[in-house]
Amino acid sequence: MHSLHWTSRMISRALRSSFSTLLESATGAAASKGGEGALKSSSPRPHFVSVVCGFAKDNLRHKYKPGKYGEDSWFKASTDQADVMGVADGVGGWRSYGIDPGEFSSFLMRTCERLVQCSHFNPQRPVNLLAYSYCELMEQKKPILGSSTACVLILNRETKTVHTANIGDSGFMVVRQGEVVHKSEEQQHYFNTPFQLSLPPPGHGPNVLSDSPESADTMSFPVEDGDVILIATDGVFDNVPEDLLLDVLRDVEGERDPVKLQMTANSLALMARTLSLNSQFLSPFALSARRNNIQARGGKPDDITVVLATVAM
Repeated sequence: MHSLHWTSRMISRALRSSFSTLLESATGAAASKGGEGALKSSSPRPHFVSVVCGFAKDNLRHKYKPGKYGEDSWFKASTDQADVMGVADGVGGWRSYGIDPGEFSSFLMRTCERLVQCSHFNPQRPVNLLAYSYCELMEQKKPILGSSTACVLILNRETKTVHTANIGDSGFMVVRQGEVVHKSEEQQHYFNTPFQLSLPPPGHGPNVLSDSPESADTMSFPVEDGDVILIATDGVFDNVPEDLLLDVLRDVEGERDPVKLQMTANSLALMARTLSLNSQFLSPFALSARRNNIQARGGKPDDITVVLATVAM
């Protein structure tokens, strides 16, 4: 474990010098607007300072596209009422059927981002975003086939409360005063088969797992100034033990400098990438396999998406 802590420090240093071209911009214009409004308010209202980083599993096959890392997708959005973040992970098995798994997850996240700006947006109901996005996908004239897990998180600025909806094995964790105070639990039908939203090809319906948006796990909890929130796909959680995640996240509690936050997101993403390719590392995924009587060792190569935020009031 000592060597892993040393590795995480080396990864952080490497990213400072050579990985800046892989990164998303630290803050969007909407988030900046929300931050300025919070600062001007006589009663401080929270907002997110947020950044994104990630890797495609196969960098040669997947060219970079905004909002995507391979078959993973993500979004960030902001209104006067709320800040919203989400990730989705397209189920890779569809590729063997000639279906691009990234199209399903990308449509879900792009639609969620758009719906945040609609008049019927409810900052207390992230499951509604998933449900409405899934309905729109099902109604497309040209079917968008495939499956995806998803996790959406909303900060309601008025109530200083975060509301979450998670379906499958993407997820989130919240760190405060050096401890994990909230985190999602993965939803699995059985080992390595997460809950998922699906639209199978004609004739495949009876053989395909398909869960409803309403089956998502939901949580609501108050946030405090300085809280750190990580939302990520399973490429992170399957490869990085929770104690290593916590070691990195506790260092940015209360951080409002987006550059420093970006460095931390870089470290997390590259740590997950490095461990996923380590054939000798006893990863969280390998440990889970052993609990299911499957002898496994090493990381799990996968697309990796990290959305990292701190709460500022």
